[in-house]
Amino acid sequence: RKTDVFIELIDRPKIANKADANLFVSIHCNAEAKRTAHGAETFIMGLTKNASNLEVAKKENAVVDMEDNKEVYKNFDPNNPETLLAIKLMQEAYRQESFDAPVAVQKGFTSGLKRNDRGVKDAPFWVLHGIAMPGILIEMGFISYKSEGAYLNSDKGKKDMSESIANSIIKYKKEHFSSGSASPVKTTPKSNDKEDVKPAVQPAK
Repeated sequence: RKTDVFIELIDRPKIANKADANLFVSIHCNAEAKRTAHGAETFIMGLTKNASNLEVAKKENAVVDMEDNKEVYKNFDPNNPETLLAIKLMQEAYRQESFDAPVAVQKGFTSGLKRNDRGVKDAPFWVLHGIAMPGILIEMGFISYKSEGAYLNSDKGKKDMSESIANSIIKYKKEHFSSGSASPVKTTPKSNDKEDVKPAVQPAK
């Protein structure tokens, strides 16, 4: 999006797929009732039994409650065997590339900005289920944690976090895309490599 308008969940992966993007990046801020959790974490699509990971996915998937046509999401059930198979197939196709991207993002947050590192995790996110490329979902921090919320809402925090994410994507690109290649490859790019990774970035809600 280019203006502050709500884009329905089902349309977000469509935008990325239509753009033939190399990497899908969905950016969010987290929150929790106890107001004690803080730090950044980055997710890839996956199956998990971890309660906290599932809770994050549940909250992010709940954005469909803001939409009129909820019927389009009825077939996405992480407990359904057909959905599980689709998730597993996607993991096989994009897992390594999807895993390397959040590792770069987390290193940028923790090494560069000294943010609390909550790690790289997996969870069943609808928005990542619909993409035809590697994809990650970033939780930049907890707005419910007073000092972190203030930082994320500040001009400095916004600039720091956005630049860190951008630099991490550039690092990921250099490691995975050779000149003229549209697919991730494990090669060292040439010095005149000017191909840009085209991330489909989805701003936080």
